[in-house]
Amino acid sequence: MRMMLVGSGAVGESILRILESRKNHNEWLEFVLVADYDLQRANEVIENLKEKENYKAVQVDARNKDEMIELIKEYSIDFVMDSAAPFVSNIIFDAAYEGGANYGSMGTWSVPMDNPKFGLGIENSYIEPMTKYNFDRHEEWKKKNQMACICMGIDPGVVNVFAKYAAEYEFDELHEIHVKDGGNLEIPGAKENDITFGFNVWTILDEVMNPNVEYDKEKGGFIVEDAFCGEEKFIMPEGVGENTLVKVEHEEVVTMQRYLSKYGLKKVTFKIALDPSLINALKVIDSLGLRSIHPVDVGGVNVVPRDVVAACAPQPKDIGNEMTGMMLVGVHCIGIKDKKKKEIFMYQPFDNKESIRRWGMQAVVAQTGFGAALSIELIGRGIWKGEGVFSPEYFDPIPYLDLMKESGFRYEIV
Repeated sequence: MRMMLVGSGAVGESILRILESRKNHNEWLEFVLVADYDLQRANEVIENLKEKENYKAVQVDARNKDEMIELIKEYSIDFVMDSAAPFVSNIIFDAAYEGGANYGSMGTWSVPMDNPKFGLGIENSYIEPMTKYNFDRHEEWKKKNQMACICMGIDPGVVNVFAKYAAEYEFDELHEIHVKDGGNLEIPGAKENDITFGFNVWTILDEVMNPNVEYDKEKGGFIVEDAFCGEEKFIMPEGVGENTLVKVEHEEVVTMQRYLSKYGLKKVTFKIALDPSLINALKVIDSLGLRSIHPVDVGGVNVVPRDVVAACAPQPKDIGNEMTGMMLVGVHCIGIKDKKKKEIFMYQPFDNKESIRRWGMQAVVAQTGFGAALSIELIGRGIWKGEGVFSPEYFDPIPYLDLMKESGFRYEIV
C-alpha cells in the first residue's frame, strides 16, 4: 500500500504511530505521504516516528481537489486516508476516486437545514444527510473497481464491527443496537467552568449541535430531534460507573440500518456522555451564531465564525497528560437467542494513562486512531476488499477482532 494521509492532526498522528507499531507492517505498508495544510505540522508528525525513511511531508489544501489528484498521481498513491476536518471530506473522497485510489475515512459530512423540521424523515432536516454523498456514489466506485470504506474510527468504526459480530454470532434476531460513548475522564484541578474539546473541534460543533437522528422501524424510519434530546443514565462497566448520555447525530444509525436490517433490526440510537461545561459552552456558541459556516464581514474581512472558535479552543493534541480515567465505547444490543430475550454490552475500554505511556497520546485521540489503523491494515493486507462504497458492517468482523486481540486493543462482552 502507498498511502496518502490527508490531515496530520492528533488522530492522524496516532494512526501513523499505531501502524508503525504493528508487526511486519513494512510488508504491506510501502510508503506514506503525510499531507497537511500546515507543512510544519506534517514534518513534526514524521519526526515523532521511529522510522522516517518511508514517509514524506507535503503541503496541500484539502479544499483543492486538483491539488490532491496531482499528489496521488505523482506519488503513485493507491489508498487515501482522510483524517482532515469533516467539511472537506467530500472533496477528499472525490479526489481519491478521480485519482484512481481507494479511500478510507473516520466519518462523513452532513449539512442540516437552517430550519429543520423535526420528526419523521431525515431528508426534512438535512440538505445533505450523513453518508448519503458517499453511498450515492457506490455504483460509480464499483464500475472503476475502486473501494471506499467510510467510518473507520472507534465510533463509527469499532462499534460497527461489534454490531456485525453480535448480529452474526450472539443473536438469532438482533432487534436493537444502542451505541454508548462514555467514560470517566477528568482533569485533576480543573476549574468548574473549564472547557475541554477532547476531539476535533469542528466535529464536535457538527455532530453534537446538529439535529440528532435515530432509527425506529416501527415509527417509520429515521426520527430527527433537536440537540441534547434523549437523556438517559447508563451504568458503564470496568468501574466507570454511571454516565449521563444524550443523543447526537452519528453515522452508525444510518450504516447499521443499511447493513444489519436483514437480522431483524428495529431500532438504532447513538448517545454520548458530555461534560456539563461543554454543553453550556456549545449552547452559548450556537446562540451567538458562532457555529455558523457562513462568512461574516468583520472590518472588511470575511471570517467564518466556526473557524474562529476552532482556532481559539483548546486543541486535542495539547490535552492529555494530566487526565485520569478511561474512555469506554460500546454497543448495547437487544434481541433473541434460542427463543429467549438476550442483551449484551460489547465494549472497548481505553485508559488514558496507559494511552499516554504507550502512544504519547490522550485516550480519545488514540482510541479513534487505533480503530482506523486496524481497518487500514486489513485493507492493506487485502483482507477487507470490495468494489464500491462500504462501511465496516459490510465485512467479516472476525479478522478485525483477531487484530484487536493481537495488538492489545482490548474488548469485552457483558
